[in-house]
Amino acid sequence: MYDKELVVDILEQIIEAIETVQERCRYATCENDFMDTKEGQEKLDSICMKLIAVGESLKNIDKLTDKKLLDNYPQIEWKKIKGIRDFISHHYFDLDAEVIFGICQNNIDDLLEVLKHMRSDFKV
Repeated sequence: MYDKELVVDILEQIIEAIETVQERCRYATCENDFMDTKEGQEKLDSICMKLIAVGESLKNIDKLTDKKLLDNYPQIEWKKIKGIRDFISHHYFDLDAEVIFGICQNNIDDLLEVLKHMRSDFKV
């Protein structure tokens, strides 16, 4: 058995990071908004840093739960989320702002919803 309190703490950190990503993503209406100004580039950098933290924390949850918890929420492609962490970390200079913009537009809200659901499942 694993430490449920620790998992909840990690989930809360991830949720906070995702809410920050959402806020910072509102800056951009298209991927060029991240690249055309210094402010946009700083937003992109900060979003990437949060996504790295999210991916790493999800890897930690997976390890703590013997890879059993995330499988209970198949609506999210956990492998891809953890993979984007690896890509950003190891290939940052190859990163396309369009990828991050796409994540902001298409995936972040669903991820946050599932993470909150996971957290509430633990608090029952």
